[in-house]
Amino acid sequence: MHSPPPLKPATAPLLLVPFREVRHEQPDDCLHYEPVAVRGQEMDWTIPAHRHEGLHQIQFLERGRIGGTVDGRQVEAQAPALLLIAPGAVHGFRHTRDTAGHQLTIPSATLQQLLHGTRLADTGLAGSFVLAELASPARDEAAALFERLAREFRGHGTGRVPALLASATLLAVLLLRLHGEHVQKAHNTPGARDALVQRYLALVEQHFREHRGLPFYAQALAVTPDHLSRSCRHLTRQSALQLLHERLMLEARRLLAYTPMSVQEVAAAIGYQDPAYFSKFFARAIGHSPSQYRALAAQGVRVPR
Repeated sequence: MHSPPPLKPATAPLLLVPFREVRHEQPDDCLHYEPVAVRGQEMDWTIPAHRHEGLHQIQFLERGRIGGTVDGRQVEAQAPALLLIAPGAVHGFRHTRDTAGHQLTIPSATLQQLLHGTRLADTGLAGSFVLAELASPARDEAAALFERLAREFRGHGTGRVPALLASATLLAVLLLRLHGEHVQKAHNTPGARDALVQRYLALVEQHFREHRGLPFYAQALAVTPDHLSRSCRHLTRQSALQLLHERLMLEARRLLAYTPMSVQEVAAAIGYQDPAYFSKFFARAIGHSPSQYRALAAQGVRVPR
């Protein structure tokens, strides 16, 4: 039995270069589908670090392995695996050359409409995650849904757009269910507590630039600040305030590393009126000033979080 080919050597850092997602603006293209190998072969199986604004991306690996980073976190996955890349997440991957699978890119606004009234897009799909070595039922369901999606995307049949959106909805629901099961097993926590933390993270995603205090979030979630913080710490080993600060610094790191915005512009973009205060807060949290961090990122140096 032959072992899979190794990942490409990781001696060099992932490239920090602009990388635009293929966008199809024709009226009938409500989403974009392509086999993973299309982009893999084009980029010599190394996808540079990049981010998608306002787009969710779902990848399904049927064969091969993937390694890389998502917002600075190391990612390793052996097929069969599902990956969700949330909007704005900086990600870059290296694939083995035998990698095969599918990739769906869909506007986040479209996904929210498809799941309207369920909070699912704002909670379960708000952050990136990887589900590796899927069991047979999940693997078979993902394969069938992506095959249907691919067939509809390439075709011109009646009802093409509704069929595409229906397939995308079912894929999103499959991801939500599998991820929920994974979180439940990993943390062995009651569903209500996990739901509270997920709702909090979704609210943070909406309001972190406004610098609201914990009482705002606790009131919106109908709990006390102490209860909210205890739930967050139990599930994530971080307090609610730490999670809020981490989200602010994540956005700051993204903007410093992947945009030409000045430090003052980055500070303003995430709600800091005083650039000097932002720089002090950033340096205390990251261990480098914003300018130092930007220079290190440009050299491909991974700065510990």
